[in-house]
Amino acid sequence: LAQVAAQTFRVSGCDLWRHLTMQPKFLGVMCLALAVSGTFVATNAFTVALHSCAGVGRGLRTTVGTNQYFAREVARQQTSGLGMPSSSSGFVAASVASAVMVAALCRSASKRSRACSARKDQRTLLHANPIATFETTMGTFKAEIYLEEMPITASNFIDLSKKGFYNGLHFHRVIPNFMAQFGCPFARDPKSPRAGTGGPDDGTSFQVGGETIVRKNGGNIPDEFTRQITNAPGTLSMANTGAPNSGGSQFFMNVVDNNFLDFFNPQTPSKHPVFGQITEGFDVVKQITETRTDRNDCPQTPVQMKSITIE
Repeated sequence: LAQVAAQTFRVSGCDLWRHLTMQPKFLGVMCLALAVSGTFVATNAFTVALHSCAGVGRGLRTTVGTNQYFAREVARQQTSGLGMPSSSSGFVAASVASAVMVAALCRSASKRSRACSARKDQRTLLHANPIATFETTMGTFKAEIYLEEMPITASNFIDLSKKGFYNGLHFHRVIPNFMAQFGCPFARDPKSPRAGTGGPDDGTSFQVGGETIVRKNGGNIPDEFTRQITNAPGTLSMANTGAPNSGGSQFFMNVVDNNFLDFFNPQTPSKHPVFGQITEGFDVVKQITETRTDRNDCPQTPVQMKSITIE
């Protein structure tokens, strides 16, 4: 290389390229540079192609796969008597091999994407959220319970409903253009002064994905501030005292947009996670909120929950 460099400085103008291409060592360096360049270009093309194939390319070892494939192609050419490729043929071989690999992996990625989509659709169908039917003295309404999105809060509600905890209780606080609150065991007596202060028994439990959650400190469950679902009209949201982990059995039904109650709203201290959405009979809930109340927002004519069933 030193001799080539020394000779290069003695060659002038248009003779430079002709002189360099006559040097075997220079040609070897050029072959190596072109081969590396071809591999680099193909690798980048391969990476871009993978990112375009439904976003599943991130999980593949793109660089390692390219190098291994190219190494196999070089070995195959050597064993077939083709020898080490020249500068142009080496570049072409690398490009063709990489193009074939990109096409094959794109087809594979596309198949994986379709398979993942199919599995996702199937999972959604298999894990459809349960529907709760609320039968009250003023009518019936239904709600989707967000078991998949809010497993702890929803499982707590489903467990209490299936055990008949809510049957026979009364709405103890209703406010028009706001919400209807329900779920206190003391509200079995519609005129109880303790209505709105109770919850499930301490030590009772329920299952969430094989894990046992125990209610404690007044029958309360852990706060589930995970999915950011706003307190929109028709949503079911957990009631609490404002202290951490103070929700138990009480919840309320929003009849207007109450996003100031969202736990993820930085402009308010309120933290009330949503765990369901009314799907039928929203007008019944609105009528409940519009019933005449006393000074404590308790309906003058008691509104009782006859039963809650889970489908």
